[in-house]
Formats: sequence, structure tokens, C-alpha cells
Amino acid sequence: MSTQTYQTLLKNGTAVLPSGIHKTDIAINDGKIEAIGNLPENCAHRVIDCENLHILPGVIDTQAHFREPGGEHKETLEAGTRAAIAGGVTTIFEMPNTNPLTTTPEAVADKMERAKKSAWCNYAFYLGGTAENAQNLPQWENLPGICGIKIFMGSSTGNLLSDKDEDIEAILSNGKRIVAVHAEDEEIMNHNKETILGKSNDVSMHCKWRSVESCLSATKRVLKIARKTGRKVHILHITTDIELEILKKNKDIASVEVLPNHLTLHAPDCYKELGTYAQQNPPIRELKHQNALWKAISDGTIDIIGSDHAPHTIEEKSKQYPQSPSGTPGVQTLVPIMLNHVNEGRLTLQRFVDLVCYGPHRIHQIATKGRIAVGFDADFTIVDMKAEREISNESQQSKSGWTPFNGKKVKGWPIMTIIMGKTVMSDDEIIGEPSGTPVKFRDNLSKNCYK
Repeated sequence: MSTQTYQTLLKNGTAVLPSGIHKTDIAINDGKIEAIGNLPENCAHRVIDCENLHILPGVIDTQAHFREPGGEHKETLEAGTRAAIAGGVTTIFEMPNTNPLTTTPEAVADKMERAKKSAWCNYAFYLGGTAENAQNLPQWENLPGICGIKIFMGSSTGNLLSDKDEDIEAILSNGKRIVAVHAEDEEIMNHNKETILGKSNDVSMHCKWRSVESCLSATKRVLKIARKTGRKVHILHITTDIELEILKKNKDIASVEVLPNHLTLHAPDCYKELGTYAQQNPPIRELKHQNALWKAISDGTIDIIGSDHAPHTIEEKSKQYPQSPSGTPGVQTLVPIMLNHVNEGRLTLQRFVDLVCYGPHRIHQIATKGRIAVGFDADFTIVDMKAEREISNESQQSKSGWTPFNGKKVKGWPIMTIIMGKTVMSDDEIIGEPSGTPVKFRDNLSKNCYK
């Protein structure tokens, strides 16, 4: 009687499966999960002992800005994806507000070629939606490497802006893929900058300039247009209690993302402690809004947690407000920050996996990632829920070299990152060479990859 032989066996771990959390073994062949269950140790060429560790599906970060091309002094695809695997993230979706903007197939192809040479983890790219390219989106949106369409209703880093209702409607009327939305109202923010911020250099005014009313207006506008066009939208980095009440009633047309920063830091304390290093768009707000975010995680309104990794140099962030740019690094700290919240009882480990694995798999129609199941890619984030560590600037792999969580002690840490069956990080050590691959989506599996 022949015995199946596997290349790798994850032995004695506690796995987060779709059916629940179970102690089990996982066998891997050719980058795929081939068996799950009580498997003999001698059935594999390589055995990884996961005793006292939890095996999660590979964490998917669906919002990251790696600044390449055009901003390589802040971040590169190589450094950003190295930070990802250091933090237990196996897949990233990168944003289009680079220079040049990622608004054409040629720009996506350029990023694909760059990532092929330098990415440590799996990757896909958002195509920026504009009034100018709206008519082409049905032909472009399913090209390999594209994870969806991104629009900015309010100005942020870069100059990708679609702030008029007619422009947004043109984008939503063309194509079928998910449209991710940065929902801040440009007109309201411009008015606030003149009448509220004025000549102030007080960074705590950031959440007054980029106000609750600005976010509410933009979210209500895009929901109305989404309803009119029948196009699903994914509202990014929600920060306000009143938006959540509206989004809860529109789940058939809108999915929702929240960030670790908004779940962990709050105004005014963060601005007193961190100054411009807490500055991001939309801004970190008062505790009542943070409490609403946690309630929305508990009641299922939130679908995804993303990092919104948006690095700038220390020199840039040290400029006087508001000349200082908005954005913070986060791809390396997403997992430990959220595991700490799990240990503090703010959410369960299963809910965390739902937010960083099942949610991305479902909303973005990812083909073979996001869960531990036979036939899926062997991407794993292996964590020690009891490990106590301190996050530091010195440990960050991002080219920017800093984190807003410098000095924060957390419980729960990524111990190993496995991508397509290959260990790329173990005990904080990066292993091997960049070997990430493009993410495949269910609606374009038959299409050829970029040459």
C-alpha cells in the first residue's frame, strides 16, 4: 500500500479553518495545500513544528502605497514587500497614486515588471479611475495584475482626483469590478482649509480641516451614485460614527474597510504624543468615533482591515504642519497591532482572519488565496499569540524607517511567513530572495499574463 509523500508538513499547529479553530496538520505540495488532518510526520520531506503556534491563512493587505515609480526615496516595491513579509503579510494590493499615475494598462504593466524583479510577496495593483479613462475601464479592468478600480474624491498624496459627481458616475457606469473609494469631499475640505484651518500650524486641527462632514458628504454621494449605476463600491478607511450608520443600511451595494491606526490611536492624544507622525487622511479622530469602529467590527459592518501603508521620510514628516505630508507606514505592524487587540479581547482571532483573509477573498474575488483549504495556495501567517514584543523604528523594513507605534509593547507576533509553500520569514529573519507572484482573480483566470 503506497503512502502519499508531501514536500512540506506543518505539524502540531492550531489552524484557523473555515470550520473553526482546530489543532491539525497541513501538507503542502507544489505551492498548494494538499491535505489537512492528522498526518504522520514521516510523510513529508520537510516538517515544520508548529506546536503552540496558530496557523492563519496568509494575511492579505488590500491597501498599500509603495511609491514606485516616482517616490522611491520614500518607499520601493522591494522594501515595502519586504516589510510586508516581516509583518506576516503574504499578499498586497498597491494603490495607483504613483508618478506617473497608474491609470493605463501600460502603467500597470510597468509595475508588474518591476514587481516581478523585486516583490517579496504576492501582489496586484489598483487601476486609477478618472473621467478621462472611464470609457476604457470595461476593456482594462480585467487585465492581469489589476485588483480593482480606485478613485479619490478628496485630494491626498499625489494628484489623482475625481471629485465631481458626473466624473464619479462615468467611472461607476463603466465596468463591473469593485471600485475602492477614498471618500472625503474636496469642496468641503477646501472651504474648511480657508475658514477653519486658516494659517494654523496646529496638527490637531487636521481632523477639523478634514472634517466628519466632509467624509459623510462624500460617502452619501458615492452611495447614491452606486445605487443609480448598480455598481458595488468599497469604502476605504472609514473614520466616523455617522458614516457607519449609513453604510450599515447599504451593505448590498457597499463594503467597508477600517485601519489599525484608527482602531488604536485617537485624538487629541495622538497629536499631542506623535505630532505630524499621526497625520493621515482621513484623520485619526476622537474616541467616540473609534468606539463606533469597534462596534462596527462586532456587528459585521466592517468587511476588511487594511494597513493603508503610506510612508514618507522622517525629514518630510518633520516639516511644520500643514506642509508635512499625510500618511504613515503600516504594512509591517498590521498583524502585531491587531493580534494585540485580539489578546485584549476587542475581537476574536476568527474575526481577525475574516477581516484580513476571508473578506479580501470574497470582495475582490481572489481565486486561490484567503483560506486554509485543500487546493488553495500554501500561503500562511504563523503567529505566536503569547509572544510579547516591542515595536520599534529600528526593526522596520520600510525604507521610511519609522512607525507611529514605536515603543509600543504588544502581545501576539508573526513568527513565520510562508508563501506558496516557501518560508520567506522566520523569527524576524528575511529568508532567500524576492519571489512574489501576481494574484489571480476568479474573473480573469483564462487571460494571459503581461509579457
